[in-house]
Amino acid sequence: MMDVIAPGRRALADALDQLTPSQWQGTTMCAGWTPGHVLAHLTMPFRISEQAFMAGLQECGGDFTKFSDEIADRDSKLPQGELVAVLRDNADTPWSPPGGGLAGALSHDVIHGLDITWPLSVDYPLADRALTAVLDSITSPGTETYFGVPLHDIQLTATDVAWTRGTGAPLAGRSRDLIMLLANRRVPHALFEGAGIDLVTADAP
Repeated sequence: MMDVIAPGRRALADALDQLTPSQWQGTTMCAGWTPGHVLAHLTMPFRISEQAFMAGLQECGGDFTKFSDEIADRDSKLPQGELVAVLRDNADTPWSPPGGGLAGALSHDVIHGLDITWPLSVDYPLADRALTAVLDSITSPGTETYFGVPLHDIQLTATDVAWTRGTGAPLAGRSRDLIMLLANRRVPHALFEGAGIDLVTADAP
């Protein structure tokens, strides 16, 4: 899996290096977060020691979300080049979220990379294997995605890679758009084809 993860991190770092100051301070698919917040969150495992992580988590009463938000808010103020360099320098560093393995790390990288680049219409290179692996991972629970998007009676199809899942009302779109939709990000339903889109809830205004 690292042979898929590492090139994806390098490609994302290259794309983020090109963001203008206004883009760097702009919005992402994560409500209230700039690209700096998202990248600070994405690189947290490479910048914070296990000892510091456990101490910070304890100070937040064991609330990981609170701790993660505080780190993202604090470290989003680091220079753009410094945060991007951390991502690039750790392209080959194995890391996985608790219980998620390397498949979870890949999903973490890809989804948060798209959180930054998708609203900017920046299609940084992602291997077909990375895209299909993330689609498999987030739809693996069965009746809904890991992010709570319902999957019952829907046939999902990616139009740009060889991937399909489920049976029922068709829902087709680009793999990147499907990942954002299935991760419960608010993306326009006009990007998708098929009656299955009416069965999900992650619509955009």
